[in-house]
Amino acid sequence: MAKFNLENVTEVKPNVAIVTKKIEKEWPEMTKEFKAIQREQYELFCIKQNDYGTGNIAMGTMLDTPDNIRLSLTGLIVRMNDKINRLLNLVVKNDEKAQNEPITDSFMDVSVYGIMSQIVSKGKWGK
Repeated sequence: MAKFNLENVTEVKPNVAIVTKKIEKEWPEMTKEFKAIQREQYELFCIKQNDYGTGNIAMGTMLDTPDNIRLSLTGLIVRMNDKINRLLNLVVKNDEKAQNEPITDSFMDVSVYGIMSQIVSKGKWGK
C-alpha cells in the first residue's frame, strides 16, 4: 500500500479556491481569526529564530542525513509532548497552580512546532 502524501492529492487542488471563498463567506469571523493567529505565530517564529538561530532545532547537525533529520524531529516531538502535557494539566486536570503562562501560549507553541517539523521534514530548515 502506498504511503499517503497530501502533495499527491491533485484532484482536490482545483477546488481549494472555491472552498476557501465559501468557508470565508460562511464563517467570516472564524476565518479572519484563523489568519490573524497564523500571522501571530509566524511573527513569534521569526522572533524566536532571531533569538535561537537554527541550531537548536537542527540539534547541532547540518540535517544532512536521515538520522540527523530523525534526531531533529525527535527533539521537536519532545517539545510538543512537553506542551501537550502542560495543556493536559491545565485544561483536563484543571491544575490552577501550574499557570505561569497563558494556555494559548502552549497551543501556539504546539502549532509552531508542528510547522517547524514539516519544514525539517521537507529539508528546508536553515535554508
